[in-house]
Amino acid sequence: MKTKQMTPEKLCKIQLRREKEIKYWEKQKARPKSNTYFWYLVLIIALIYATDEIASQIGTLMKTEIANDLFASDSSVTIYNLMQIANVPFMVLSLLYRPLADRWGRKTFLVINTFGMSFALFTIFLSNNALTYFFGFCMIQFFIPHDMHVVYIMESAPSKSRAITYSVIKFFANMAVMLIPILRRLLMQDASEWRKVYMIPALVGIATSFIALIFARETDAFIDSRLRYLRLTDEERAKEEADKKAGNAQGGLITALKFSMQHKQLRWIFICFALAGIGVIGSLDYQTIISYGYAESVHGSYADEFLNLVSLNQVTSALILFPFGSAIAQVIMGFVSDLKGRKAAAITVAANCLVCFIGFTLGAKMNLNPYVVGFLSGAFVGSYYSTNDVLIMMASESAPTNLRSSSLSAQTIIGIIGYALAYIIYIPITMIFGNASIGTVALCLLVPSFAATLIALVKNTHDTRNVDMDTVTGCEWD
Repeated sequence: MKTKQMTPEKLCKIQLRREKEIKYWEKQKARPKSNTYFWYLVLIIALIYATDEIASQIGTLMKTEIANDLFASDSSVTIYNLMQIANVPFMVLSLLYRPLADRWGRKTFLVINTFGMSFALFTIFLSNNALTYFFGFCMIQFFIPHDMHVVYIMESAPSKSRAITYSVIKFFANMAVMLIPILRRLLMQDASEWRKVYMIPALVGIATSFIALIFARETDAFIDSRLRYLRLTDEERAKEEADKKAGNAQGGLITALKFSMQHKQLRWIFICFALAGIGVIGSLDYQTIISYGYAESVHGSYADEFLNLVSLNQVTSALILFPFGSAIAQVIMGFVSDLKGRKAAAITVAANCLVCFIGFTLGAKMNLNPYVVGFLSGAFVGSYYSTNDVLIMMASESAPTNLRSSSLSAQTIIGIIGYALAYIIYIPITMIFGNASIGTVALCLLVPSFAATLIALVKNTHDTRNVDMDTVTGCEWD
């Protein structure tokens, strides 16, 4: 195949654009920073992280009210979850959108993502039908996975305090989710007024995006990387691109899948990841489980008027302590992981997930104090996602360098098997028996799957703390 040759005029234009961009980034790098810049950057990132967490959780924390309002059906929550599945194409588009930050800079996408998810929240606030809600929901799901605020923390915080800075900001973001039940109590006089809860986070997020636009600076790490690339000669640039392609050729999804299935450590980590995925319904529908549990225990009925009463009283009270439970569970994972090892952390959070799920599910059915139920539900959700996080970390530390990125993609594929199995069981049962059956279905899915996960973790996996990620081969545990 012949390579198309560029004319001298086109080469000249490319060189001029390159020199212009070099001057722009040199000017940005030369701008002086005040002694307080890092601290107000932390404040901006914390507000953005909080907006991201609220946008991620708000639909789940009010799922029963939203589903019953949008879909007049005894299986409204199942229909709502099916609508979420229809969002998959937008999530795929997000994967194509994400790498653009490596070309155009971190700040651009920090601002765009914050404004985008906030505008989506405002769209839902103004929505008056399922189609408009779905449009806003898809926008949220498109912008959330980008996580440019996390990249900002990693590239802007001093290396010696990077982990602490990230932990503090993440803890604040988790606590900010408490705004949702507080707004429920202040703004919802009836369950059908759930849209009002979206207004304040939307306005705060939009304001934060403009603050970031004015005050945030591009990260030095990106500027240095971009300048280095722009200053390469054409020959050096061509060689670097060839080296990247050669490096990627070492990996590949199929190669990683075959390698992982052939080696005990990765094989069992992937199996644990799929088993944990079977319990996904509980992590998505915990608010619905609480609502119907209290409706049954307090009123002995799932009638709309009783669901409305528990939504405004017991459910709102429970959700106030949800963020505390979630944040504490995630902090536990970090401490155990660093002090006792990854395997110990995985076993701890998986066991905690199982116990807390049973606790909040039965607690609502037994009319237990709402604050206790809310704390347990938060601890369950935090432990569920922490289990996934530790398993991803263990896989990363068990795979050789040339297959590490591909292995994590392979792990996601295997995890989808667990999610698919959960939905295959969940959808027909809940469509037949309605929203009231979700708690029982989630219990029957999560309890055996996490019990099997714990057994597999104890018997078939090994700790990966202090593994040398530059020399690990993946064969050490065979």
